[in-house]
Amino acid sequence: MLFCHTQLHISLIDMKNHSHSHSNHSPKEVFEPANPERFAAAQKSTWVSIGINLVLTFLQIVGGFFAHSQALMADGLHSLSDLFSDVLVLFANRHGNAHADANHPYGHARFETAATLVLGVFLAVLGIGLLVAAAMRLQNPSAVQAVNPLALGIGLVALIAKESMFRYMLAVAKRVRSQMLVANAWHARSDAASSLVVLVGVAGNLLGYTFLDLVAAAVVGVMIAHMGSKLAIEAMAELIDTGLDEEEVEAIKQTLLNTHGVRSVHELRTRKMADNALVDAHVIVDPKISVSEGHYIAESARYAVLKNHHVLDVMVHIDPEDDMQSKPNAHLPSRPKLLAHLAERLGGVDLANYRVVFHYLDGKVDADIYVTQQQAQQASELQEGCDALVKNDELFRTVQLHLSYAQN
Repeated sequence: MLFCHTQLHISLIDMKNHSHSHSNHSPKEVFEPANPERFAAAQKSTWVSIGINLVLTFLQIVGGFFAHSQALMADGLHSLSDLFSDVLVLFANRHGNAHADANHPYGHARFETAATLVLGVFLAVLGIGLLVAAAMRLQNPSAVQAVNPLALGIGLVALIAKESMFRYMLAVAKRVRSQMLVANAWHARSDAASSLVVLVGVAGNLLGYTFLDLVAAAVVGVMIAHMGSKLAIEAMAELIDTGLDEEEVEAIKQTLLNTHGVRSVHELRTRKMADNALVDAHVIVDPKISVSEGHYIAESARYAVLKNHHVLDVMVHIDPEDDMQSKPNAHLPSRPKLLAHLAERLGGVDLANYRVVFHYLDGKVDADIYVTQQQAQQASELQEGCDALVKNDELFRTVQLHLSYAQN
């Protein structure tokens, strides 16, 4: 059995939801989403939102104009912004669900994140614009008109429609675990809140406090700007590779430690990828196991994380020792030079007749030399030479002979 103590770099980049073969495929003529359930749910809920917002935009802007309600018209512009955001969601949903390819080996999930960023910036700008417009009108309170009671009825319809839409979209978003749909759902909830503010402003105007309609318009602007800036900041945090929260990172670390063969974990790094995450981890194993066993441990650790956490991909780096604390090995010679050095120090022994395994550890080298039964007679003399060598050698820490019953 071949034993190896060299540092293993096992980069496991098979994707959880796709294989490497995708990058070799020619473009598909018919779009096939990587996650059909999420894609279908997002498409359906977004088209429902488009239909509702289209009706509300017309009712609120036209109704607000004829009812002389600035707050209702501001809410109508809010609904109009929802139409634009829904179109953006449709675009991002289609492109974000595309399979991985040569240019995007980790998939296209961050299309959703980019769409959320654009949506957030757009809402922030719209909200500030509405706030400024309302503030300017409040500079001349005498010009503020009393609203028509029709505005109250339209505002009530808008409130019921938007709250219902929020509950529907949030349920869909949680079912398919889509960050973008969650953002769109809470956008609908902010719409419902703004419609409630509009109702209060219109009611106050009808009771004789005419300025309350403009105050309501200003509040709506603040709410829209706040929601937009929040979405934009969260999306930007993901785009600059913000990691998972401490609790989730600790849970992933524990999953790795529970894998048989893993002695410890260090340099565990995570970064968000839309609704998933990418994980890099260094795990320490027994330094003298075989390469294939080290690979098996890495695969087992990777599979455990993919199975137990919402993770898109895991890269497992196998270490024979903690390279953050041990002496570096990069300065040591490669195998041919080590063999030449060892043969020279042993008096010209022809090491081509032996199987030699090197272990790079803590800045020096441990060597295992395997001798056959036919070579056993010279083993004692050879071991004495090895023992003498390591007493003052700058490269080798130990050199051990082992009897091998099969020549590989």
